[in-house]
Amino acid sequence: MSLSLNVVLRPTGPVQPVDRRVLGLAATGVGGLGLAAVYQLSGGRIGIPCLLHATTGLNCPFCGATRMAAALLRGDLVAAWYFNPVVLVLGPVIGVAVGYQLLAWSLESLRLVRLPRLTMSPRTVDWVVKGLIALFVVYGVARNLN
Repeated sequence: MSLSLNVVLRPTGPVQPVDRRVLGLAATGVGGLGLAAVYQLSGGRIGIPCLLHATTGLNCPFCGATRMAAALLRGDLVAAWYFNPVVLVLGPVIGVAVGYQLLAWSLESLRLVRLPRLTMSPRTVDWVVKGLIALFVVYGVARNLN
């Protein structure tokens, strides 16, 4: 990952677009928080069931993520950790990175300031994705061993 340290006030010229993967992660995060809010407001009656859990009884690596986010909305960090600790740790890290990218793009689009953008080489993206897949596979297996 690289970060150029050039901040430009009142930038001119073309604005670098936001990567579609960043937009996809942002939409997923907003949708997940919306689902958690509906789940919390309905008292746990409205939610999306996990197909793996419904058909096999096994917990997938994302099982409990809605309940985790609902617990965070209540301010209950202990319950959130209990429901899904991996998503609890990775969610905010990814959320801050995505939020920063969107903020940098917005400020540049408004011609206020050009902030440095986070960039990763295709090779780095490949390794990060493979690492996350491995983490979620190991977590998915480990959480079903008890």
